[in-house]
Amino acid sequence: MDRLSPSPSATGPSPRRSWWGWGTEDEALPDGECTALGALVPGAAQTPLPVPAVGDLELPPSRLAPPPALGHLMSDAPRERAGHTYGKAYRDVVRALYGDLRPAPDLVARPRTEREVTDVLDWASGADVAVVPYGAGSSVVGGVEYRAGAHRGVVSMDLTGLDRVLEVDRVSRAARIQAGVLGPALEDVLRPHGLTLRHFPQSFEFSTLGGWLATRAGGHYATLHTHIDDLVESLRLVTPAGVNESLRVPGSGAGPSPDRLFLGSEGTLGVITEAWMRLQDRPRHKASATVFFDDFDRALHAVRAISQSGLHPANCRLLDPGEAALAQVAEGGRSALVLGVESAVLPVDGRLAELVGLARDHGGVPAPAGREGGDAAGAWRSAFLRMPYLRDALARMSVISETFETACTWDRLPLLVDTVRRELGATVKRTTGAEAMVNCRLTHVYPDGAAPYFTVVAAARRGSEVAVWDDIKSAATQVLGDLGATVTHHHAVGRDHRPGYDRQRPEPFALALRAAKQALDPAGILNPGVLLDPAPRPGAAREGRVPV
Repeated sequence: MDRLSPSPSATGPSPRRSWWGWGTEDEALPDGECTALGALVPGAAQTPLPVPAVGDLELPPSRLAPPPALGHLMSDAPRERAGHTYGKAYRDVVRALYGDLRPAPDLVARPRTEREVTDVLDWASGADVAVVPYGAGSSVVGGVEYRAGAHRGVVSMDLTGLDRVLEVDRVSRAARIQAGVLGPALEDVLRPHGLTLRHFPQSFEFSTLGGWLATRAGGHYATLHTHIDDLVESLRLVTPAGVNESLRVPGSGAGPSPDRLFLGSEGTLGVITEAWMRLQDRPRHKASATVFFDDFDRALHAVRAISQSGLHPANCRLLDPGEAALAQVAEGGRSALVLGVESAVLPVDGRLAELVGLARDHGGVPAPAGREGGDAAGAWRSAFLRMPYLRDALARMSVISETFETACTWDRLPLLVDTVRRELGATVKRTTGAEAMVNCRLTHVYPDGAAPYFTVVAAARRGSEVAVWDDIKSAATQVLGDLGATVTHHHAVGRDHRPGYDRQRPEPFALALRAAKQALDPAGILNPGVLLDPAPRPGAAREGRVPV
């Protein structure tokens, strides 16, 4: 078992993260490309919203002064506070572009050890200061934005200083990893060992292990181990009531799982500091293919047959005609099924041929190798990774461009897809007077159901972007609840999905969750408003800086 030093840093200066939008500043589309992109959407604004300079932002004055013992961990610098105000949902990006940073944290804390995490929580519990755990800020559901309004101040706890892979157990194929390590740095450490976590969400470059665990993140792979939950051996986290560490074993039937309580708790019950994670040998054999369909319903039947075949493709993305055209994978009103298989041990060509054969049995037409669609998997992947930057560019043109996802059983899927398209289109028409593009793709598939992922694109009047998206979100949440689908498959609950989560969650479980919150966080400081309403607090928020 190897004990490792800190994760290696890339040589040279890293590109600076955008404080207002996705990714890095150098990857954001310039004004001219924003204008050209907006011209493709009827009714879009003529010019892009300007990106405010940090020095011009009107941040609310910080109400907190950290105690001397913690001062070296904390900052009230404008860029730090601005960059930790929101996540990266459409409504977050738009509010940042308008310079609306009213929910800004008073301080940003950057602990580097578990002891420092504990020290911050101890201080905050006694000082009536809310603490919002923050991985890398890629939340799209309001998970890192403070909205409770009753605490004496707010600290955003940035955990990227806990960025080490502490141990690699090659024999058991597992590693002990700190929660703040980013996806690329993690894989860089595992690569020399011939291992991989094999968890690649769209936010991989800009998200952390702790964020994945706290939100029950879904990865790129479409079958089998679709969520980070399946890869956890044990968790360690700090709560105001003490440190919780589960036993590291391959499996256990000893009562309710302690890990399951904290997976998906989004920083409301404790701060995840490290975890033992199950690893896999890096794949050596890979193959992919694309199959086109003229009929989306027949494509759904094909994907169901594949998901129930036991062949377990690594990639099984079905793109409807609109999504396929946007990704430049297919034209002419055709849907596209992108298939991929991989293995660390055996060649995969035979398995891919079986998958293509199942698709052909349901009316699919495979793309000839080297011709149209032959590199559709690569084209789709490039479009997939670039899409958040395009979303930001469209936001600057006052175009709604956002996504939401869900999951339901196969018997209800066709009705769900049709209803969402119809109801969201009607909502946009009623709200803006414009026609909406509502596209769908399947991101993950299971023997008993699938996870459809919807993209909504429509022009909004400048200044009304957030209100329009809120209407769309409300309509989508209502439809999903009415049809028995989950409010989220892999984006977490945060604050934006609370109405749907409250409707979906059984009341006895809600009672148990409230009791756990009270026991572990009696002062109610941890990410208040996520999963549960904040506990009633006496009086209103107090004014002035917290005394040392």
